[in-house]
Amino acid sequence: MWQAYHSVSSLDEALALLAQHGQRARIIAGGTDMLIELERGQRPDVEVLVDISRVPGLDTIRQQNGHMQLGPLVTHNHVVGSDLLREKALPLVQASWEVGAPQIRNRATIAGNLITASPANDTITPLMALGASVTLRSSGAERRIALADFYTGLRRTVMRPDELMTQIDFPPMGIQQRGIFLKLGLRRAQAIAVINVAVVLVMDGALVRRASIMLGSVAPTILPAREAEQALVGQSLDAATIEETAALTAAAPSPIDDVRGSADYRRRMLHSLTRRALRLLAADEQANGLPQDPAMLWGPQQALVRAGLAAARQHGAEEEIVAKVNGSQIRTRGGQHKTLLGWLREDARLTGTKEGCAEGECGACTVLLDDVAVMACLVPAPRAHGAVIETVEGLARDDELHPVQRAFIEHNAVQCGFCTPGFLMAGASLLAERGNPGEDHIRQGFTGNLCRCTGYYKIIEAMKAAAALASSGTLADGSQGVGNG
Repeated sequence: MWQAYHSVSSLDEALALLAQHGQRARIIAGGTDMLIELERGQRPDVEVLVDISRVPGLDTIRQQNGHMQLGPLVTHNHVVGSDLLREKALPLVQASWEVGAPQIRNRATIAGNLITASPANDTITPLMALGASVTLRSSGAERRIALADFYTGLRRTVMRPDELMTQIDFPPMGIQQRGIFLKLGLRRAQAIAVINVAVVLVMDGALVRRASIMLGSVAPTILPAREAEQALVGQSLDAATIEETAALTAAAPSPIDDVRGSADYRRRMLHSLTRRALRLLAADEQANGLPQDPAMLWGPQQALVRAGLAAARQHGAEEEIVAKVNGSQIRTRGGQHKTLLGWLREDARLTGTKEGCAEGECGACTVLLDDVAVMACLVPAPRAHGAVIETVEGLARDDELHPVQRAFIEHNAVQCGFCTPGFLMAGASLLAERGNPGEDHIRQGFTGNLCRCTGYYKIIEAMKAAAALASSGTLADGSQGVGNG
């Protein structure tokens, strides 16, 4: 899929490689979009990947100099788990929660979502409504660009090949502001937006002083509903104003017509979502539906980079990958051009991890990478070097099954069994995180795992039983979860 892969220990090393290789090189962090595009042959010009995922200090969320600042390794789950952003940027948190599933959100970065430049990408819409800017850095210069000026067309931006997005910043929402993000998808999770809407209002008592309404997945780029915004100014959020604003919003674009929805359907749904958003804002109930303490599956370090690489490494085609897998060191030569899924099955000879979709849709390949639940099909194999990995083969300890395994057997939660390893790994990660999760957390933890046989009832029943075992302290290894340390 690539000719050269570099793991760097600093941004300066990454920028030097971008300057050297130009258009042939791309930054990879989460890789949840890039790997799919490379697999499909959609990036024939990309030959060099520069991995910044183990550079410390790039995953910070902070408020500084009057702005919220997000580093380039801030993931969607980092946003969801940030109390600061829940208070200061609720629409961004809501959008991040709508992206993928825990395994995806643990890898996919906000910066990557912006750079991919799809109008259906959920975080672009709220960040535009919040007035965000991005900082682009090259070896010789740095520039700050308003996000509204970042996009030049469908999947096109002003970024140059030698630039790296180093920061996303926006003003925090104040006590006079209310904001919300709503999305319509074709299923409850793991869905690309048919449309999405972000609304941010500045209130003066009961009156709207300023409004921003951004529309996603209706045109090649995110669109503002300017006429609707202007109509709101000076008005109260009464029923008549809400209905008029919804109608103006629906009339703003000439929606795209594609496999996810017709132009007419999108127009009608824009009216519906805008009306719903304004009603919730009028009632000050904009946070309804966002779980307060969601299942993350991100391990004890919360998927943060605690220790970086000692030195940069170029992963040559015949160089070794050395990783601690299920408590034992595995050394293989080659395999650098594969995904982690391919490396585990073909080189490490651990075939318990299954390939269902190879694009992060089914969860059958869920493993723990440095204690974080991920889709192995969306992780490049070189990322395994120096890492700690756990697969389904490592769940049982001392010939005793993990409580999740025992519960799946006892409650008949297995039919064909193909999806089961992914469910077991997600379930074990959830138990390590929660100890005794309730049904809501179980459902959240399993949103990234698809089963074509059982209807999920027995799976959820088994997880409840496993949670009871875990809460009683009877895990197979004497601990409250998994992970090899």
